[in-house]
Amino acid sequence: MSSISYNEICENAKLARENALLGQYDSALVYYQGLLQQIQKVLLQAKDPSRKQKWQVARQEIAQEYEYVKDINRTLADFKRDQFNAPQPNPAPVVKRDYSEPPTRETRDPDVWPPPTPVERPSKPVSRPVVRNIRNDRNDEKSNRQARGKPAPKRNVKSSDGRSGASNKPAENKAPIKAKVDTGRKPKEEKSENEEPRFDGSGYDKDLVEGLERDIVQKNPNVRWNDIAELDEAKKLLNEAVVLPLLLPGFFTGIRRPWKGVLMVGPPGTGKTMLAKAVATECGTTFFNVTSSTLTSKYRGESEKLVRLLFEMARFYAPSTIFIDEIDSICSKRGTDNEHEASRRVKSELLIQMDGVSGNTAETDAQKVVMVLAATNFPWDIDEALRRRLEKRIYIPLPTAVGREELLKINLREVKCEDDVNLNELANMMDGYSGSDITNVCRDASMMVMRRCIQGLSAEEIKNLPKEKLELPVNQSDFKHALKKVSKSVSEEDIKKYEEWMKEFGSV
Repeated sequence: MSSISYNEICENAKLARENALLGQYDSALVYYQGLLQQIQKVLLQAKDPSRKQKWQVARQEIAQEYEYVKDINRTLADFKRDQFNAPQPNPAPVVKRDYSEPPTRETRDPDVWPPPTPVERPSKPVSRPVVRNIRNDRNDEKSNRQARGKPAPKRNVKSSDGRSGASNKPAENKAPIKAKVDTGRKPKEEKSENEEPRFDGSGYDKDLVEGLERDIVQKNPNVRWNDIAELDEAKKLLNEAVVLPLLLPGFFTGIRRPWKGVLMVGPPGTGKTMLAKAVATECGTTFFNVTSSTLTSKYRGESEKLVRLLFEMARFYAPSTIFIDEIDSICSKRGTDNEHEASRRVKSELLIQMDGVSGNTAETDAQKVVMVLAATNFPWDIDEALRRRLEKRIYIPLPTAVGREELLKINLREVKCEDDVNLNELANMMDGYSGSDITNVCRDASMMVMRRCIQGLSAEEIKNLPKEKLELPVNQSDFKHALKKVSKSVSEEDIKKYEEWMKEFGSV
């Protein structure tokens, strides 16, 4: 596109907004229509996808301003038509009165004492076009004239008493008049101190923004380090990658910048998701729990927008934590035979956004930290470029005997146990069990008392059982019986496969 056509588009946009600001809505509509046609021609000629997307966003904003001006012009036309078609009032009858007394409402002469003009208030507020950019353009134009030594042109405007004068004449003891713009949001001064800022999703579909905020954003997951048994090495690394940069922002700069991402590898049920929630809780960050269904859409190009919108929201709510669970389903290896084109575009957008999360820019500080955590049970299926961006790759193993005993204590904090319950013996009997397997054993054992109480009873008798009878303590035999019903879910072959991958690609 040539520079002349670009200048014409800018000039038409400026004229359209100035006419809308000055109340010349008919002229503004003409300029807006020509501007939309010019942008449409540019979209047809554009070949670069990123450039085309920017022009589409610009066209959407111009179309929205055009609809605002169109609504205002239509409303004004309705007012004029209603005023023209309104029935004329009957002439007031001549009333003789005594002029020695002051006139009343019924006796005053309409030629001498005209009736007060009624103030018509519209039933609904009329939305106005956005004029924020016009002021910026005028300020830039004024500064350019001052730099060239030329005075700013004078504009004749009408004052409140009906007289005209120069607009650049300084007004004494008069507050500047500010144009009110109906943006659909409360002004900053009206917001309470406790009200949290909301993400401005201008340029994106409203449904996409609301869906991400409703399904992903989770403030304070309320999971502490003490709620996770063992995994001291993983806690230490995550504390160094996320917590310490917030506490020591001056130290983590330059070559000591925070890690861009951390990949947690291990068999299922070992606490990878719990670690991510603990990171968000300990740091006080906003937690984004992302899955493959969150970032996929049936419409072409919408999945890439979701990925970009996710990272923009994470930067807005920073410090924040983006946890991508089962990342192998989103970012598997590229170039395979069964890879779809849409899946490849989503992977590319995800890689681009991850590379720009923690860049060395002036805006990146302790308040703008965005940490990307990822978890997978199939690390060998992850794309090589993603593996490079996830700079720290840690292994979350199965719990040891000490860890299993700690897990039993954590799960049984709210369960009454008999004195014969030996947690050390139970931990040794659970060799090869994952954290979720141990939780299932504790859940099954805690229900044994209830099962014994309701055996052979009808529904009405079960309903009338006293609460004290159902909350009897759990004994050692209940745990042994639960162990026979709950088996381990991870095989030794899987453990060897994880250990071999960590020897080759691990980065603790």
